[in-house]
Amino acid sequence: MNIEEFREYCLSIKGSGESLPFLGHNVLVFKVMDKMFAYIPLEPKDGIFKADLKCNPEKSIDLRERYNGITGTDFKTPLWNLVTLDSDVPDDLIKELIRHSVDEVIKKLPKRKREEYLNL
Repeated sequence: MNIEEFREYCLSIKGSGESLPFLGHNVLVFKVMDKMFAYIPLEPKDGIFKADLKCNPEKSIDLRERYNGITGTDFKTPLWNLVTLDSDVPDDLIKELIRHSVDEVIKKLPKRKREEYLNL
């Protein structure tokens, strides 16, 4: 998956939007209900694009053991995974992880906000 395919898929998520909120940093952030579910630097490190996605901690551990292209993030927490786009991680799994990230965000919203999202 390339960065444009990643971007297009993130924007296909119901209620999603993108922004460049970090002054001085060229990082594209994707949000639903004003909560971040993915972000990706627009300047690849060593020519490789890596995206950060929210993830259930138990699932994170399993994914990190199974795929070289999924590692921990700078946050040093299992709540986020760093996913290398052009790696051993299949495109379908990246899409699944984007959806999972959105689900993780939505389930943590207050009930009223969750219902608002579901009714979009």
